[in-house]
Amino acid sequence: MDKKNALRAGAVAAGTTLMMLLMSSPALALNRDDGDDPGPGLSVAETLGLYVAAPLVLFAVIAGLVMVLDKSKKV
Repeated sequence: MDKKNALRAGAVAAGTTLMMLLMSSPALALNRDDGDDPGPGLSVAETLGLYVAAPLVLFAVIAGLVMVLDKSKKV
């Protein structure tokens, strides 16, 4: 009985995902709306810096502050 429920849940999830993908229309993103004023695109270096390097540096800074300001006793 457990496999049957799992199979049913998987079928419902797959069906829902498929319907959502079919109902969405990404082609409408190509049509410009009134008031749209997109800026210039980012270069590869700018994209990597913004979405890869900056979060890694921010994580390292926060982790470093936590380690330095840790008040627990050393064992």
